[in-house]
Formats: sequence, structure tokens, C-alpha cells
Amino acid sequence: MKKLEDKILSDGIILNNEILKVDSFVNHQIDSALLMDISEDIKNHFSNVDKIVTIEISGIAFAVGVGVCYGGLPVVFAKKTISRTLDVLNSYTADVKSFTKGTLNQIRIDKKFLKKGERVLIVDDFLASGNAAIGLIEILKQAGCEIVGVSAIIEKRFQGGRKRIEDLGIKVYCPASIDAFVDGKPKFHED
Repeated sequence: MKKLEDKILSDGIILNNEILKVDSFVNHQIDSALLMDISEDIKNHFSNVDKIVTIEISGIAFAVGVGVCYGGLPVVFAKKTISRTLDVLNSYTADVKSFTKGTLNQIRIDKKFLKKGERVLIVDDFLASGNAAIGLIEILKQAGCEIVGVSAIIEKRFQGGRKRIEDLGIKVYCPASIDAFVDGKPKFHED
């Protein structure tokens, strides 16, 4: 998606040649017009979706945007922390290692929010090594859901997440896909 790629080129910052900082328009401050353009683009790549699933926190806004583009689909997000209101004993869980933070989190979704046979699209902000998506896939399989696909706003293709997901037979679409960082700039994938 050219508009997103242009925004990454103008406002993205590459750290240590492995992390792309996009906090001015994706995951600290959000460019809401761009969010809706991205959400519509994602919607156009997947059909027959009943529900959107993401992981807290940065994926939530984009998952909601995609849900709105489908006419108001429910959005469920996996929680990384336990609260008093979450029924831990009646939750699906998976362990996920955060690429940017280097921490291991047990994510969870209350069983009442996922129904067997639902067609679910996973939406997140980044796809790097694929750990978050694999954790969500594990939860959706526990629930007996049908996984329509995985979409992340920005993909760092060189970190292998896409391959891990496609090896499971799941479709992946990312509006901005980066093959490498070269001389401090992203090199976008060309189909």
C-alpha cells in the first residue's frame, strides 16, 4: 500500500537495523485517516469473516478499524495481564515472546468470546518473527475457530514470521512488507 509505505519512509525510524519505530502514526500516536485506509485495504483481501482477533495493545485500534470496515464486526483482543474481571480458568491461553520487549507473556482470551466454527481474521500492528500471530492461532485452534488469515499493518519479512504462518496453511496479507533495512531505509517487497 503506497500511502503506508510513503508514511514509513517519511516518519519511520530504524533502530539497530532491526526495529522500525512508527510511534508517530501507528502505535503511540495514531494517524486515524491512515488507519481507516489501511483497514479498508485489509478488508479487501479477506472475505467471509465473522470476528477480528488481535493482541493488546497496539493492534487494537487497527483491528477495530478493520471491524468497522466489515460493517461492525466484533473485535476480541488477547490480554497479556490478568485482571480481577478475567475468568482465568475459563480462558484459552498461549505463551508469546515479545520481539521488541524480549519478554514472555501468557496471553489469554475468555472462552465466551470465541465460538467453534467462527471464521476469524487476526489483525496486528507488526509481523516480525510471528510469535504473536502463532500464539493467537494456537488460541483459535483451541476454540475450534476457522482462521481466515493473518494481517499485520507492517511486516518485516526478513524475520521469518510470514513463512511460519504460511507453513501452517494460513493466508498472510500485510499492506507494507519490508524485505530488509538497507542504509537506514526499508526496502519494500515487490510482488
